[in-house]
Amino acid sequence: MNKTIQTLKYLFSDFFAAAIAWTVFFAYRKIYIESRIFGETNLIFDKNYFMGVIIIPFFWLFIYYISGYYYEVFRKSRLKELSQTFSIALFGVLVIFFKFILDDEIKNYTDYYQSVVFLFSAHFLLTYIPRLFISSAAIKKIHLRKIGFKTLLVGTNGQAIKVYNEIQGLNKSPGNIFVGYISVNDKITLELEKEIPNMGKFNDLPEIINNNHIEEVIIAIESSDHHKIQKILNKLLLTNVRVKILPTMYDIVSGYVNLVTLYKTPLIEINNRHLSVKQENIKRMIDVVLSLIAFVILLPLYIFTAIGVKMSSKGPIFYRQERVGKNGRPFKIIKFRSMFTDAEINGPALSSSSDSRITPWGKIMRKTRLDEIPQFINVILGHMSLVGPRPERQFYIDKIVPKAPYYISLLKVKPGITSLGQVKYGYAENIDQMIERMKYDLVYLQNMSIYLDFKILILTVRTVFEASGK
Repeated sequence: MNKTIQTLKYLFSDFFAAAIAWTVFFAYRKIYIESRIFGETNLIFDKNYFMGVIIIPFFWLFIYYISGYYYEVFRKSRLKELSQTFSIALFGVLVIFFKFILDDEIKNYTDYYQSVVFLFSAHFLLTYIPRLFISSAAIKKIHLRKIGFKTLLVGTNGQAIKVYNEIQGLNKSPGNIFVGYISVNDKITLELEKEIPNMGKFNDLPEIINNNHIEEVIIAIESSDHHKIQKILNKLLLTNVRVKILPTMYDIVSGYVNLVTLYKTPLIEINNRHLSVKQENIKRMIDVVLSLIAFVILLPLYIFTAIGVKMSSKGPIFYRQERVGKNGRPFKIIKFRSMFTDAEINGPALSSSSDSRITPWGKIMRKTRLDEIPQFINVILGHMSLVGPRPERQFYIDKIVPKAPYYISLLKVKPGITSLGQVKYGYAENIDQMIERMKYDLVYLQNMSIYLDFKILILTVRTVFEASGK
């Protein structure tokens, strides 16, 4: 499957649909609405039309992108697509009306209502009908097994064989193309081995998924292997695959789950997304916009802080250190240097309130969080978010996970400049304190929202002005 080509189909379709709808609407306004006011008018495509036919389609692409429409283009539901297109078209038309149409001369207010209904109808129909054809063509290919999602089966015996045979025996495929199976013990079932290859043990799941471009994992293990379910899920946590398990394991799994049905075989889908695609896109947009604004407004503060770092001790102004980001990907975090050069010459060590490695200016920066402000660059580059669990070094993650396995779930989201743990707890001075602070970040993870992000940002600003940071 070529997701890029499929996405381009939707993009081009939506762009031209928006351009044609605007053209038809412009002609309607000129021929019908304006002729009632000014008498017979000639249809002339003026500069207002050309500005609209360029700007309006990009506006539509933007709101469809923010809504998450172009995410997972091969997993479209035609009913959901109808509802989504209808609601977003209505929202977009109202925005266009209040921005471009409200000041038009009219004979009476009925003209406004007619204009809105005409534009909505034209845009909705011209957008939805091509989408319906594109989605239906893809769904048909999936049902016929011409295209599908590379699927890995976790299991060895009866349950795995049952799931495999039921899905393969369906007249209309749900899209699963099995590339192999993973055994959870040393047993190999010849019946399953005849159909798909054994690709290894569950401890190797991340490597197998990455090397084979797996898109979906179905867990169908025996009741005797239930004690391994959490280990399997932990292995899958930092991958981008869809995970489904048999409903008999429902009581074992914690977190958010959605019951899905693959025709005869009901499965539970593990939802590792803490925000919807729309919310994630809005969060990312807010991150970039606020970071750019902060970067400009705080430029004098950057200069002032940089001078303070330079005068406080010898060494570079900025400090770059490798941290672990979303899905375990490493990145270089940027901070104002708050410690003396070669502070960790003897290896990684957490700082404390009486740490002699911290410069006098560094102590001030840490209390006011000034050392963190260069991380707006990390946010703009996409490594971090404004709000999210603080990123740690792999060295400390390796020490935390054996004591608190759930820490790994924090790596499912982008780390942040500030966090609930940071404003409620502050800097951690040892592993036990890092685990204690983790509890706040886990609470944030389970309650993620744009509203909560703004609340944490306000608390952070208060911490900066009160210089009450730990």
